[in-house]
Amino acid sequence: MQRYVIIHYHEIALKGRNRPRFERQLLENVLARTEGLGVRAGRRLPGRLVLTLAPDASWRAIRERTETVFGIAYLAHAYRTPLDLDALRDAVVEAVPQEDYETFAIDTKRGNKRFPLKSYEVNADIGAAVETHTGKAVDLDNPDLTVSIEILYKQMFFFFDRVEGPGGLPVGVSGRVACLLSGGIDSPVAVYSILKRGCEAFCVHFHGHPYVTRTSEVKSIELVRQLVRYGASPYLWSVPFGPLQHEVMQRVPEKLRVVVYRRLMARIGQRLAEQDGAAALVTGESLAQVASQTLPNLATIESAVSIPILRPLIAWDKVEIVRQAKAIDTYDISILPGEDCCQLFVPRHPATATTIVEVEEAEGRLDVESLVTRGTETVKRIDVREMSVGAGEMLSALATF
Repeated sequence: MQRYVIIHYHEIALKGRNRPRFERQLLENVLARTEGLGVRAGRRLPGRLVLTLAPDASWRAIRERTETVFGIAYLAHAYRTPLDLDALRDAVVEAVPQEDYETFAIDTKRGNKRFPLKSYEVNADIGAAVETHTGKAVDLDNPDLTVSIEILYKQMFFFFDRVEGPGGLPVGVSGRVACLLSGGIDSPVAVYSILKRGCEAFCVHFHGHPYVTRTSEVKSIELVRQLVRYGASPYLWSVPFGPLQHEVMQRVPEKLRVVVYRRLMARIGQRLAEQDGAAALVTGESLAQVASQTLPNLATIESAVSIPILRPLIAWDKVEIVRQAKAIDTYDISILPGEDCCQLFVPRHPATATTIVEVEEAEGRLDVESLVTRGTETVKRIDVREMSVGAGEMLSALATF
């Protein structure tokens, strides 16, 4: 029997006349993710996508690749029949499992209102056939197995289980952004969140070498590897920020250094964003979490650039951020020991309410344009697929890097 994968979405259905564009992007992303796994074709049907599978295609492998694709509400391993009740009954009886459950239910969705039987009538007919064939009991409230049937205008599909997807919008429908990625907990969650809103995203990391080890760069490589599973670019832009920080430290009043560092990062991030076709910067900042993330300081930092700074986590607390980091498998990497540039040349008592005027006056002691140019000219572009380390090797790498 020919096998398929049915993919359903939620938010895309609300997009009106733009909906076909969102559907096409989702299908393109799914086909790219399942390349080489025996997906013969993909097509759009009302309210869903359908992938046609080769006989030797592995549903398990396809599921593992697609269950992290943004835009998917759920997907299922499905079978197709013509618009004929007898054909549907025979196909369900042939395909229904015989083991690993004691009760079942039939759940019919009749998208084709011209089909002569109501949903409850199809449920009763197919349920009776399955009960006779398997000897299992019907349980409409809490079944061990649900046989889902979808009646469309030219065909019917049925399946026995469904896998929840991550929801959101397909990566690629909302433009391109540059994400400032530290080795910590927050920024990878911010990258995940902006990917979920349909943005293409590449990451920029600032490390403190040679004043500290490059352990934060190693962690960032591994973090990007995890985020690639959700659609992030596999390329990490790594900026040697230590020498720039040292120059700031020598010329800028101590209490203003952190904000000046952040403004310098934003300027370099904007330059890299413009080079790579990105329209905004993304950070993992959360309001009032640290001194640089107060409202006055956020405003002062943002005034340094002319493109938007998006902050997906601005109203999240640390518990929420940690919970999400664990869910997307970045937390264990983020908490590994390592030195990043945020810990370098940091004052004991940073200002929490800077003004643009006082910070610009302090920056007058610097050749800001020269620092930005140095940052962008010394950046290293890393393909994490080639320069990656396994999770089991992380600690030893961090100890010796």
